[in-house]
Amino acid sequence: MTDLPSDLSIETVWLVEVPYTPDAPTLRPPHRPVHLGRIASLIRDGTVIEAGGCADWSKAVLLLRAPSEAEAIALVEDDVYTREGVWHNPTATPFGRVVPSDAPVIDR
Repeated sequence: MTDLPSDLSIETVWLVEVPYTPDAPTLRPPHRPVHLGRIASLIRDGTVIEAGGCADWSKAVLLLRAPSEAEAIALVEDDVYTREGVWHNPTATPFGRVVPSDAPVIDR
C-alpha cells in the first residue's frame, strides 16, 4: 500500500467473536483452567494475538493468525469452551492490524 507511512505495515488477522451461551456462567468454572492454558499456549506460539471476554457475558473476542476464516473458526470450535457449551456460533472477520516496522517479530 502506497498510502502507508514507510515504517508501518498492515497484517491481516482474524477478529473472532464468539457469544457465550446462556448457561456459560454455570458451565465455565470447571473448564476454565484447560481453556486458559490452551489460550496461553496459543499466545506463546503467536497464533493468538489477544483474547478475552466481555464482562457482561455477551461474547469473547480473539485476534488470531490463521490462513483462512475456516481455520480461525476451527481454532475456536476446538476449544473446550465450545465443546462444553460455554461458547457457541463463532464468527470471523478479516481485521487489519497496524504493525510498526520496529515491532517484535513473531516467529511461527
